[in-house]
Amino acid sequence: MFLNHRDDNNLVEVLNLTQLFDPFKDTVEARSHAGEELQDPAPFNKAELNFPSGEPLPRCWTNPTYR
Repeated sequence: MFLNHRDDNNLVEVLNLTQLFDPFKDTVEARSHAGEELQDPAPFNKAELNFPSGEPLPRCWTNPTYR
């Protein structure tokens, strides 16, 4: 799944969707798609990610107390 990194507006490919959907995880393993070379996987803070359309991530993915 591709998301947008808010700070530099680059696309980020999420490699582990289970981490993305888990509200108890603050980071997700992903690969930045900036430049021509394939980047190494790195942890990205979920608070800095949103959908390419500009919408934020659902609260049930980020807030463990959401009901």
